[in-house]
Amino acid sequence: MAKKFHPTPNLDQLESGPWPSFVTGLKRLAKDKDYVVDLLGHLEHSYKTRKGYWKGGTVGVIGYGGGVIPRFSEIKNEKNEPVFPDAAELHTLRIMPPGGMHYDTKTLRQFCDIWEKHGTGLIAFHGQSGDIMFQGCTSENVQKAFDEINEMGFDMGGAGPSVRTSMSCVGAARCEQSCYDEARALRSVVNSTLDDLHRPALPYKFKFKFSGCPNDCMNSIQRSDMAIIGTWRDNIRTDEALARKWFAKHGVTELVNDVIARCPTKAIQLKDKAKVGKGASISSVAVSDSQALEIENKDCVRCMHCINVMTGALATGTDKGATILVGGKRTLKIGDLMGTVVVPFFRLKTDEDYDKLVELGKSIIDFFAENALEHERTGEMIERIGLVNFLEGLDLDVDPAMVSAPRTNPYVRMDGWDEEVAKINAKKAAA
Repeated sequence: MAKKFHPTPNLDQLESGPWPSFVTGLKRLAKDKDYVVDLLGHLEHSYKTRKGYWKGGTVGVIGYGGGVIPRFSEIKNEKNEPVFPDAAELHTLRIMPPGGMHYDTKTLRQFCDIWEKHGTGLIAFHGQSGDIMFQGCTSENVQKAFDEINEMGFDMGGAGPSVRTSMSCVGAARCEQSCYDEARALRSVVNSTLDDLHRPALPYKFKFKFSGCPNDCMNSIQRSDMAIIGTWRDNIRTDEALARKWFAKHGVTELVNDVIARCPTKAIQLKDKAKVGKGASISSVAVSDSQALEIENKDCVRCMHCINVMTGALATGTDKGATILVGGKRTLKIGDLMGTVVVPFFRLKTDEDYDKLVELGKSIIDFFAENALEHERTGEMIERIGLVNFLEGLDLDVDPAMVSAPRTNPYVRMDGWDEEVAKINAKKAAA
């Protein structure tokens, strides 16, 4: 006989709106699971008192130091017994997804069957760290569930002060904007850092994210300690047939307002065909018999807006690679940080290129492990020790593209420049 539901007036209100509610899903699971009946009661108590009642602990699987998020209920009666005994433990297994997050239906059904048997049945695709989140399991069933998931070929994701689960966009598998093989890059880096992922020994978490183009669908610049974002070095490519087709459908008003006016560096102009310039850095494409777009590529900052709006008519260049940024993170000690460029262009075409990427990733992790303070992210470490010291530690050259923000003062002091030049010339003469 199924367990009687607890009164849930606060949760019931969440089902009253026009949108689907997670409460409805939990109630459906609760018809066959006493575990979820008590979970609903526990959640209702939290809503009523406006407090959380889950505490951490130590729960894991054999051979791994991370990957399980322990949760034990603190709601007890006067005898120190759980008020909701069937939901006294609610652990979460973090499982690493495949690159690009590709699944077939057989795999998804297996996941569901395993978690129906060992847990609540709640699965999240995907958590903010990219993991498949198997939510709600007792200590007794954690190992059993993982053994079956592991038999399918899936590994534990990151948790604790370790390398966390990496994410890549679908990229080259389905997206025409891809500038490198994201899944290959992810697999190469993850396979080389498994020990740091499975056995937490770092000052704090470290995340890799791989986006195939500057659209950055993985939010890597905001959310990862090392972001690999696809880019290109040559000119934007053009296709006149598709450009004319786009113009015939959308017209000059939309072209001016939605493409040209939105270019952040004003690199795009609409000109008479006869007046379009020529040069090594200029891309041009006719949109009608009399008008053409002119793109000054040396002013392009790869924001992707024009390519997104006129996909096909405009496209990424052919000299492709990635920009590598380090230090992105959410709020911790000094507030949100976006990644800082450490390698403006990293070529990713050959086996050797991907090997170099792996070595750079391992070097950054090693430097982080040796120099960061406890509970400090990579970006905070760089803020504390200085970018120059970080670059020197990794033997990377300083580059103008590493600017973190444009100058706000248009004036430059030139006093002292002549003296500096004289010193440099004197040193050269002495040498």
